[in-house]
Amino acid sequence: MVQTILLTLGLAMILAACSENPANRFQGYVEGEFVNIASPLGGTLDALSVVRGQQVRQGDPLFVLEHEYEQASVDDARHGLQRAQDSLADQETGQRPSEIAAIKARLRQARAAATLARIEYDRRVKLIREQTISQEELDQAKNDFDQTTHRVREINAELETARLGARSGQVLVAEAEVRQAQAALDQALWNLGQKTRVAPADGLIFDTFFRVGEWVATGQPLVSLLPPENIEIRFFVPEAVVGSLAPAQEVQVTFDGAPQPVAATITFISPSAEYTPPVIYSSQSRAKLVFMIRARPALADAPSLHPGQPVDVTIPALPR
Repeated sequence: MVQTILLTLGLAMILAACSENPANRFQGYVEGEFVNIASPLGGTLDALSVVRGQQVRQGDPLFVLEHEYEQASVDDARHGLQRAQDSLADQETGQRPSEIAAIKARLRQARAAATLARIEYDRRVKLIREQTISQEELDQAKNDFDQTTHRVREINAELETARLGARSGQVLVAEAEVRQAQAALDQALWNLGQKTRVAPADGLIFDTFFRVGEWVATGQPLVSLLPPENIEIRFFVPEAVVGSLAPAQEVQVTFDGAPQPVAATITFISPSAEYTPPVIYSSQSRAKLVFMIRARPALADAPSLHPGQPVDVTIPALPR
């Protein structure tokens, strides 16, 4: 009996409150679109720099996962890139000065030998005229002179090649190895960077999901961030009102504890009813149709609104 009386009184209060609401005021709530921040690489949580309810600025540190393996990969990739760059430089500049000096020394020795062979050949030409030596000895001197001359030409060509450096094909291969080493370093640096995450935007740390020392799986959210631009008002209007609303239209939002209404701008009008009435639409059933409207407050007012908070939305353009 007592419960029936209380229920009746409660219904009467609700009906009285509803009857007191102006025709241009509608009920709604605050909704937040959260940014769940994770790392594409798993690991043990080494450091958590934020707590629930903390306001952060873009670029503030959020968390760090263990990254010894990634750091070692970066160091190895840097050494690989340095080796590839040194190899390319060696291919482009040719042989070292000490090696070129050794070739020049052999060239001087070959020229000296060629000079002696020329002198010996000329002497034997004179001797053959005097019939002092045989034709065979002259032929041997001529052969020695030709060999030393060819040797001079061979070493001289070797010196020119040493000064030119490697062939173009070898240089292209060395350049490709440098690009490959650079790509490996870029990938290693990216992997290392994923172990340290910072705030992508200003906002409120709505929640954290792990404690230091716990294992975080790949891609698992670790921090939930709520930027002020992701806070919106959702309210519902009847079918008779939705046709008079338009995007960019301003509304006034009131809620408990607010000293004055907060302005918001309509950003979305649902094209379909939230609740489906019977198949046959009578004039009475059309009044039961409600449509969801979304509106965003100014960034300066967004922090005063909290997800799940009930609000009243007043549309100034409608009659009271």
